[in-house]
Amino acid sequence: MLMRTLIAGSLLVGSVVLTTIASYALDYVELPVLAAVRSNNLGVFEIMLMGWDKKADPNAVQLQVYIAGVRYGKHHLGSMVQAFDYAVERTPAVLHTGTVSVQGVTYLPTTSDGPSAGAAMAVGFIAVFKGDRIQRGTALTGTLEPGGHIGRVGSLPDKIRAAKREGYHTVLVPRGQLHTSEWNLIELGFQLNISVKEVDTVDEAYQFMTGNRL
Repeated sequence: MLMRTLIAGSLLVGSVVLTTIASYALDYVELPVLAAVRSNNLGVFEIMLMGWDKKADPNAVQLQVYIAGVRYGKHHLGSMVQAFDYAVERTPAVLHTGTVSVQGVTYLPTTSDGPSAGAAMAVGFIAVFKGDRIQRGTALTGTLEPGGHIGRVGSLPDKIRAAKREGYHTVLVPRGQLHTSEWNLIELGFQLNISVKEVDTVDEAYQFMTGNRL
């Protein structure tokens, strides 16, 4: 049984048991998530796997994350719940039944509840419900704010370096954070040969990451 650690942004969820989840999930969306580890200033890149079984029961759809062999429901999962509920709201034509399961793999744990991954998780859950794929090569960081706006986050240079180490060519960041008193992401992108683009909303990020409009 393979034990790993699941985080979302700086979300430490715990040890994930990669067991038989795939037996009932028809397909997975592979969502890149960026985080920062304050102790090493290197940043962390992870892949979060989201699968939906599309069963008729339960109705309404439920969210579960597998942690140390225990299934955790929505009330345990902080900003992931906000992203999940937003995705349900944004896909009204979809019949939301069954179970959406989340598992992930990362290198190092971080701290707190991971709001900086909120926008990325919203994109991932919407893609699950719509049947779209996340195109490899583009990652997103930013909080999920009311109305689907993407809010500011910290440690952006570290997150961009982490994406570059994994071979990603584009990082989407919240609008207004390309150049601050702490960093110049335009210059960093030039140095690393990686594109850094500003986005305002989940809709805009979704098109970059899937090639499709909401």
